[in-house]
Amino acid sequence: MNTGKIIRVAGPLVEAEKVSGAKMFDVVRVGDEKLIGEIIELRGDVASIQVYEDTSMIGPGAPVVTTGFPLSVELGPGLMGSIYDGIQRPLDVLALQGNRLQRGIEVPGLQRDKKWRFSPRLGVGAKVETGDILGVVQETVVVEHRVLVPPGVKGQLVKIEEGEFNVEETIAVVETDEGIRELSMLQRWPVRRPRPYGEKLPPDRMMTTGQRIIDTFFPIARGGTAAIPGPFGSGKTVVQHQLAKWADADIIVYVGCGERGNEMTDVLTEFPELKDQRTGEDLMKRTVLVANTSDMPVAAREASIYTGITIAEYFRDMGYNVAIMADSTSRWAEALREISGRLEEMPGEEGYPAYLGSRIAEFYERAGRTLCLGQEGREGSVTAIGAVSPPGGDLSEPVSQNTLRVVKVFWGLDSSLAYRRHFPAINWLLSYSLYNERLDEYFRREIGEEWVELRGRAMRILQKEAELEEIVRLVGVDTLSFRDQLTMEVA
Repeated sequence: MNTGKIIRVAGPLVEAEKVSGAKMFDVVRVGDEKLIGEIIELRGDVASIQVYEDTSMIGPGAPVVTTGFPLSVELGPGLMGSIYDGIQRPLDVLALQGNRLQRGIEVPGLQRDKKWRFSPRLGVGAKVETGDILGVVQETVVVEHRVLVPPGVKGQLVKIEEGEFNVEETIAVVETDEGIRELSMLQRWPVRRPRPYGEKLPPDRMMTTGQRIIDTFFPIARGGTAAIPGPFGSGKTVVQHQLAKWADADIIVYVGCGERGNEMTDVLTEFPELKDQRTGEDLMKRTVLVANTSDMPVAAREASIYTGITIAEYFRDMGYNVAIMADSTSRWAEALREISGRLEEMPGEEGYPAYLGSRIAEFYERAGRTLCLGQEGREGSVTAIGAVSPPGGDLSEPVSQNTLRVVKVFWGLDSSLAYRRHFPAINWLLSYSLYNERLDEYFRREIGEEWVELRGRAMRILQKEAELEEIVRLVGVDTLSFRDQLTMEVA
């Protein structure tokens, strides 16, 4: 660990000198209160640090201590039902300090005092490698937590125990080529690094969402990507809530990124009371929430997306189908713009950083249906669904355009439909799904041979209705032929 000192403070951005040996994305402790920060730029021995907490009363000369480790999340039993802030601090623990986030509080993401019943799946002498299931923990009534061999470990089991352990206690010992390795149920993983998998599989299976317009006309494949752009008040959050409740996914990860506080309050109060239609249990028993409201530090908003997708990948590696809802990626992009501006980087279109497109692509490309690591040949998937909030509903703005270049499903929301209380307010003339052709064989096999043709006919009727509505506005419905009037009635 090296200690430097602050030479400049600009909101959430701090510059420190004499931090030799530091690396990009290392976590640092800022000031006497040891605020959590991350190095995002290095010039010689001067580091630019984005601080995940309020920097008021921090000034030049204050110490900065490097940790030598990147920003990471803790993975293990105890994730299900948890509510975290953007850097995986449990909000229920932080709430004990008051109704506002206190600075300098370091809280582990997983409880250390709770014991979990571990049941081995393998015996002494078994050959193990990355991704193998050592054993299971019944984390909730509906989720069996599969304890995996961590990445980089391969060898022979020389010890494995059954019983009750906390996440840090040794449950197994593996003899590797480098020596003896003790394993616990706790893993740490850098949030900006995708977790490894065996092979990416084609998206040829549908994820049922429970929303008729989506499943019929604009389906999303399991492991696919989708965007929900729309003006304010058109129901983006409502659609994502419905998907979280009804989607055919084993695990839900909901990221409220820069959301309004009252909307996140609705999520935090509604989800624990909702009954899961698949199991009859509380929906929170298979849900992880990452809540970062608009008044929380902007740097933590930028990190919340990565925290959520890393947790989703972890459950994918167990063989689960995971759906991650990011609401909203526009506010995440605004956080990037603010940090970029304070770094004095050359701005791109509308002030966003030039790397906005690559950052959006990095997030969505971590979705997919994969063959997991391990000798069992498990399949898992992460389906990523992001809301986009273009100012004034202008889809030509940079966040919308960069998102549409990456995702394959576009559920365009229409405020006029929302004002007519038509939910979900998805405009069927603007929306599209590029998975339709790939899923046609799935629909023929699972639903019926005539499904694809009937869907096409239904869409043609809706398109014809839009044409007829223009005529009706000009000359009235009585001028239409009986056939056209019937078309409008059917539509």
